[in-house]
Amino acid sequence: MKFSMIILLLSFSTINFILVQSVTLEISKFGGKPNQDIAKALTSAWAEACASTSAVKIVIPSGTYQMTHVDVKGPCKAPIEIQVDGTIKAPVKPEDVGGDQLLRIGYVNSLTISGNGVFDGQGSYAWKHNDCSKQVKCKLLGMNLGFNFINNSIVRGITTKDSKHFHVNVLGCNNFTFDGFKVTAPGDSANTDGIHIGRSTGVNVLNTQIATGDDCVSLGDGSRQVLVQNVTCGPGHGISIGSLGKYKEEEPVEGITVKGCTLKGTTNGVRIKTWPNQPGTITVTDMKFEDITMDNVSNPVIIDQEYCPWNQCSKQNPSKIKISKVIIKNIKGTSGTKEGLVLACSSGVPCEGVEISNVDLTFNGAPATATCSNVKPKITGKVPECTAPTTKKE
Repeated sequence: MKFSMIILLLSFSTINFILVQSVTLEISKFGGKPNQDIAKALTSAWAEACASTSAVKIVIPSGTYQMTHVDVKGPCKAPIEIQVDGTIKAPVKPEDVGGDQLLRIGYVNSLTISGNGVFDGQGSYAWKHNDCSKQVKCKLLGMNLGFNFINNSIVRGITTKDSKHFHVNVLGCNNFTFDGFKVTAPGDSANTDGIHIGRSTGVNVLNTQIATGDDCVSLGDGSRQVLVQNVTCGPGHGISIGSLGKYKEEEPVEGITVKGCTLKGTTNGVRIKTWPNQPGTITVTDMKFEDITMDNVSNPVIIDQEYCPWNQCSKQNPSKIKISKVIIKNIKGTSGTKEGLVLACSSGVPCEGVEISNVDLTFNGAPATATCSNVKPKITGKVPECTAPTTKKE
């Protein structure tokens, strides 16, 4: 074992790890070698690290490795860092991975994942077998990274590439930050959300580049106090809250801030989407979308309470999701469609407390328009006139 002194000075949220003694565990100690499956080696290294009473760094050096499903858990006795400098490749076929996520980590406090390495899901084969546009209950084809019930932790520097399904799933976490993270996949990679967050509080996505085939960042029910800042998104479907309301047992969404982001060539910019004719009755409140640049974005700002992908639902009854306290501020750039701002709120529970200021969007050189239904926004500064839609949004 190699001992070293490291100083981690992290000045975000409430994470502060200062002057800890770290034990370094090379993956090779546990039989992990380039061009071989390192699942057992990483699992063994984790077991030793988790039992240690002093901080441990697990190192996966430069090189190319294979890996099948790894599922490791805490609680652990001291902070753990996994430094990934190599490229870790998943099996090509989803059934060969051995689990629904390539790497799943759960029930840990003070986790760091760092390095300049890559988790490569090799997803192109799986994308061809995605049938979610035809099947309501489609088969999920596997994610690169899953973080469950993790607190006071950070992921920085690493890349997730070509995941078969979502790149990252964050569930039940608190005070968890992505910083300098990267997601890369082609625009036609179906259902490859970059970072999906659900039932978590205090998640930060900072200084991150996301190119994928679905939402760059998606926020599911129970997301609270989430900050998405200085994120570049494109290609992709934008930064989305929802979809919400499909299930009765969902939890409220509150305190979401999307700030200082740039969206390039995406199908949506910032979006709130809820299902009509479904049982969910939660509230969505305290949303802030500000200081955002749109570059040829088809739907730059959109509240869609008639969200019904692939016509897999009925619009017989309006959405029961109540949206309130939404700030849309300092949005600029170019729209790929004439309607740059669309607020299609529910006729059953109209949006309340919507404030819009300084929205400067153009379409083909002319000012983009705005349509609003079931909402009376407070307008300040330069904002396109809000008119009623001529037809209902599909």
